[in-house]
Amino acid sequence: MPNLLESRLVLLMKNKSLFNSDTLLVVDDSEVNRAIITNIFEADYNVEEAENGQEGLDILLDHNDRICAVLLDVIMPVMDGMELLKKMKEHNMLEQIPVFLITAETDADIVKDAYSIGVMDVILKPVVPYIVKRRVDSIIELYQARKRLSGELEEQQFKMLEQMREINELSVGMIEALSMAIEFKSGESGEHVQRIHDITKVLLENTEMGEGITEEEIEIISLGAIMHDVGKIGIPDGILNKPGRLTPEEYEIMKTHTILGSQLLESIPQMRGNAAYAYAWDIALHHHERWDGRGYPEGLKGDEISKWAQVVSIADVYDALVSKRVYKDPYSPDKALEMILNGECGVFSPKLIECFCKEEKNLRALYTEFNNKERHKN
Repeated sequence: MPNLLESRLVLLMKNKSLFNSDTLLVVDDSEVNRAIITNIFEADYNVEEAENGQEGLDILLDHNDRICAVLLDVIMPVMDGMELLKKMKEHNMLEQIPVFLITAETDADIVKDAYSIGVMDVILKPVVPYIVKRRVDSIIELYQARKRLSGELEEQQFKMLEQMREINELSVGMIEALSMAIEFKSGESGEHVQRIHDITKVLLENTEMGEGITEEEIEIISLGAIMHDVGKIGIPDGILNKPGRLTPEEYEIMKTHTILGSQLLESIPQMRGNAAYAYAWDIALHHHERWDGRGYPEGLKGDEISKWAQVVSIADVYDALVSKRVYKDPYSPDKALEMILNGECGVFSPKLIECFCKEEKNLRALYTEFNNKERHKN
């Protein structure tokens, strides 16, 4: 989003500079003709002169932001008027700068070609001062009005984008704060949600699990992943932070955090307007489903479970294994991988297992980064 806003701002400022275009460019090899045109317009415009098309093109390329119109002869040395007209079209200048062909040529084919290329008007020599000024002034006013309207629309778009950015930042902040609050409630440091975000992103970006998912969607899914355990806010502390094994009754209560999470997300109007909502809701509800249908809460089986819920599921298991919890010390990454492969932590799809194994060595680097950050904090 910031890059888009910056590009919009640059365009907006460029458009505003066009409102100040106040220079007429007269391109004619005759000094007398240039003097006549200059005399007509110099009271209301700055006038710049060029002796041929090449000089005119050089001026346009260097200073097209201050040129409000071009008055152009046809027959000139080095580069004639028709060639300059074509060059201006190649450089997309004709949309911003009106061109008037002022010529003694009466050849119908030349006039036809000039209009087809994009000339705004053809004025025959000898010119009648008040007529040529009226025609040129009218077209310049029309172009300037169009530029102002374009600039106003750009400014409105810029303000809307800025508001969208602020809303998006507020939504992300709310999501992160709520997710970390859940982690603190369960005695965690809050880094679990960040690791789940990062692992989810790595697996979707670098493996087949991300096939058919765009980069933008992966960013949104990864954000939604940090809400996976939001339902634990409704689990009693005595169960959530119990240092030993849960009783069957306690385990059944713990399992309800998936349903509680989806219900909580449904109940937040601001969340439902966020792009991450659908993914967050699905992940919160289904990240404990298992490939063999023996997960909870709905007993989904196989590809009934979304790819992102599957990815968050294995990310959650792996992080729980290699991290310290109130009920256990951390396992080594090798031991954690062995337990996952042996099916000690549930059943995952063969494709997911394959993708996870390919990236597991790289995932260990995430924990090195987190450990380094912790040491710096201390």
